[in-house]
Amino acid sequence: MRIGVDIMGGDFAPKKTIHGAILAQKEFTQDVKIVLFGDKKIIISELKKHNESSSNFEIIDCSQVIEMDEHAIKSFKSKPESSITKGFEYLANNKIDSFASAGNTGAMFVGGYYSVKAISGVIRPCICSILPKINGGVTVLLDVGANADCKPDVLYQFGILGSLYAKYVYGIKDPKVSLLNLGEEKSKGNMLTQTTYDLMLGTKDYKFIGNIESRDLFDSNTDVIVCDGFTGNIVLKQAEAFYDLVNKRKIKDSYFERFNYENYGGTPILGLNKPVIIGHGISNEIAIKNMLLLSKDVIEAELDTKIKKNID
Repeated sequence: MRIGVDIMGGDFAPKKTIHGAILAQKEFTQDVKIVLFGDKKIIISELKKHNESSSNFEIIDCSQVIEMDEHAIKSFKSKPESSITKGFEYLANNKIDSFASAGNTGAMFVGGYYSVKAISGVIRPCICSILPKINGGVTVLLDVGANADCKPDVLYQFGILGSLYAKYVYGIKDPKVSLLNLGEEKSKGNMLTQTTYDLMLGTKDYKFIGNIESRDLFDSNTDVIVCDGFTGNIVLKQAEAFYDLVNKRKIKDSYFERFNYENYGGTPILGLNKPVIIGHGISNEIAIKNMLLLSKDVIEAELDTKIKKNID
C-alpha cells in the first residue's frame, strides 16, 4: 500500500505535515509506504531534525506550491510541478493508492475531477464530517461545503454515499439515514427538503428514518444526516466554534474533547474513482497523522469500489 501526502499543503506546512507523516509511519506496518510530495531539500532537512531517515519514505521532488488563497483551476493547470498536481498525477497512474492534503481544498477538488474523475453515475461528489454521539458513536454529516446548492436527486444520492462511508469505514451495520430539516414532520421544510423526503421515503438503497431537527444532531438515533453543503458547513463551523468556547472556558470533558478536529484528521471526497482525502487547513501533526491513518482505512475498505457497485 502506498499513501501519498502533500507535504507543502496547510497553514503549518511543511513542519507539521512532515512531523505528522513521521508519526503515521511509526503506526504503519512495513507493507505501507508513505510517499511525500514536496520540496525534497526541505523534506530531508525536516526529517533530519526528527532524527528520521529519508529511506523510510519515498520523496517526490516538487518545485512548485499551490498556495491556500490561489484560484483552484488556474493554479492546478499553471503549476504542473506543484505538490498537489504531482500527487494527482501519481494517483491517476496508479503509482499511489490514495492522495491526501491539508492544502488548497479547491485545488484538491479540481485535481479529483480532472485526474481521477467522478464515479460514473455520481451526480455530485461531496465531503462529509463526523459528529460525536453522546453514547460514544459517531454520525456522518454530508455535504459540509462542496455543494452549496443542491437538487433533491443530489441529496437522495448523498444518502447512498453517506451510508456506504458509515458502513465500510466506521463499521456501522445497516446505517440509519435522516434528512436535516426544521421539523420532524413530513410536511415541514422548504421545497428542497419536502421533495427530497418524498424521494427518500420507501427507498431500498438505504434505511431512511425521516427528518431530524438540528437539536438532535449529537444525541439522535441516526447514523447519517443528509443536507445541502450550505447548511452542512454552518453546522460544522458551529460545532467547531462550540469546541473553541469549551476550551476557552477551560471545561474538561471527555465528550467535548471528541469535537476536536485532530481526532478525525480529514475526510474523503466521496464519489471519486480513487481515494482523495482532504484535511483542515490548520492541521497540526496529530491531525496529519490521523489523516494518513484515515487514508489507510479508506483504501482497505475499498470504498470507491463499493460506491461504484451501489451506484450502478
